[in-house]
Amino acid sequence: MSTVAIHAIYDDEEPLMATAATLKSQGIRVKDVFSPFPIHGIDGVIGVPRTWIAITAFIYGITGASLATLMMWYMMIHDWPTDIGGKPSFAYYMNVPAFIPITFESTVLCAAHGMAITYYLRCWLVPGAKAKNPDSRTTDDKFLMVIETKEEHKSKIETLLKNGGASEISFK
Repeated sequence: MSTVAIHAIYDDEEPLMATAATLKSQGIRVKDVFSPFPIHGIDGVIGVPRTWIAITAFIYGITGASLATLMMWYMMIHDWPTDIGGKPSFAYYMNVPAFIPITFESTVLCAAHGMAITYYLRCWLVPGAKAKNPDSRTTDDKFLMVIETKEEHKSKIETLLKNGGASEISFK
């Protein structure tokens, strides 16, 4: 039994979403969707599981806050205590209000840079990497649904896609 990849091109995201929901209700799995912009709610429709990306963002943020706290304690309390504006310099907890902006900015800096690096590595967007987009029109104005199925289900899925408003259907 051989498998075939079906590429269905849509002109609008609403028929694509409706067809994806119909396919899912029929027990047909949509492998991927390519679009020129993010489609709200498509993850749940095609069955993409939740990722750990939010947890990694939290870890990067906590790392930034911890590094900022350690740096401020070492510089301002331990290594070179300086009386600035009458603030006590013999304990970190007495200076926390003055350190909040630095802690916040360091948290955001580490979370943003960590997430950008994680995104590039996870999506393999490095110099020299080949594009994974099967049709270049999806970067402009078309929407592409990819379905991998067995050869004997091809005609049934093709009918569902045509009834759902696909402007083009190709088999790979």
